[in-house]
Amino acid sequence: MSWKKQLLRKKTVAQMLEQADNNEGSLKKSLGAFDLTMLGIGATMGTGIFVMTGVAAALYAGPALVVSFVIAGLACVFAALCYSEFASTVPVSGSAYTYSYAAFGELVAWMIGWDLILEYAVACAAVASGWSGYAQGLLAGFHIYLPHALTSAFDPSKGTIIDLPAVFIIVIITALLMKGTRESASLNTIMVLIKVAVIVLFLVVGVMYVKPENWSPFMPFGFAGVATGAATVFFAFIGFDAVSSAAEEVRNPQRDMPIGIITSLLVCTILYIAVSLTLTGIVPYNMLHVKNPVAFALNYVNQDWVAGFISVGAIVGITTVLLVMMYGQARMYFAMSRDGLLPALFSQVHPRTQVPQKSTLVVGILVATFSGVLPLSRLAQLTNIGTLFAFILVSVGVVVLRRTHPQLHRAFRVPFVPLVPILAVLFCGYLVYNLPVLTKVAFLSWLAVGAIVYFLYGRKHSRLANDDSPKS
Repeated sequence: MSWKKQLLRKKTVAQMLEQADNNEGSLKKSLGAFDLTMLGIGATMGTGIFVMTGVAAALYAGPALVVSFVIAGLACVFAALCYSEFASTVPVSGSAYTYSYAAFGELVAWMIGWDLILEYAVACAAVASGWSGYAQGLLAGFHIYLPHALTSAFDPSKGTIIDLPAVFIIVIITALLMKGTRESASLNTIMVLIKVAVIVLFLVVGVMYVKPENWSPFMPFGFAGVATGAATVFFAFIGFDAVSSAAEEVRNPQRDMPIGIITSLLVCTILYIAVSLTLTGIVPYNMLHVKNPVAFALNYVNQDWVAGFISVGAIVGITTVLLVMMYGQARMYFAMSRDGLLPALFSQVHPRTQVPQKSTLVVGILVATFSGVLPLSRLAQLTNIGTLFAFILVSVGVVVLRRTHPQLHRAFRVPFVPLVPILAVLFCGYLVYNLPVLTKVAFLSWLAVGAIVYFLYGRKHSRLANDDSPKS
């Protein structure tokens, strides 16, 4: 087989579905539309709303943070429609990696899978860092303080060595995920309901302290600041990508996947806009560069008792993000390993729990290491560019698969193709353009390492390379 054919070899949708239905090494189908919606809200609404809102308002957008959320939300709505079509057509673990395998071939699929490995790892690490900030704030309210060296990521200038609370919560989440998907989803639903209740409490109390003069100047850093803010708060929207990774564990994926993806995104977008307006109305935007801006805003207006509830809710809410994102990353390793592109141990499923426990354990170790030693700002930026790259490829893939496989049954179809996918590409591309140069360089370096790994290992061990069945 020529090099070109090797790099572009594709898996047919039939091959993917057959592999997913294979009883040996398959995942347990235990999730419904409500579970998926709760997973989506659980993964999407956490560090973005409780932490990144303050950073984006203070450094980039000011009160125009609400416009940043609208721009980021539009990019995600268009991309979410594309994800929904793929998820209902190819209900198999792996998310954008699996979709790219069908649309573009093995090399592109590997690169997007490699990208998502980075995205999920640094996203979970960033979320764990935010969890640590709220947890330490809550402990401080009871006059409990950790040794300074154990309170934040490695930084000799500040005298910190490791973020111990971040490592602690990753260990707990890893243990929970290894118990089983149904148990994890049930706990996630309870925590999501608590999180939404706390956010509604903030809105009800906070709206009474909004001062319209705090919204002036509305756009202190100009539209460039709003665009950079959108690229920053985009971190708040990445959860629905993790929902699509659950496709193989859904009882009726053709119906439930689009419902879960779109509903969770709409709920979160509405709450983001409401919170950003209220937050910048309570506190002058330049005072919001803190680790716990939502609780800080209520402390600012002497509503300390509500701020305490907010801190508890933030801890619970951010925990759900960790739960779903780490779940998604383990399924990414599982899908790539099952295709032979990663070692076989990652696709080994525990016979009792039907969970890829070894993948989950590796994810836990990787994320705990990242969250313990890397600063939050760098983690969030790397997560954003990785997610945007995935969204762009999935959007293009919808158009490609419509042309190459028009006969496929699509339970959900993106309206106005190719307009909607093109809009997704343009919005996501614009957000990539507004990310820092250093972030782009780091991302391209990661892809270069991925290409080396593929040519040294993946290309030779690919199951598709030795598959005699017809290729699409």
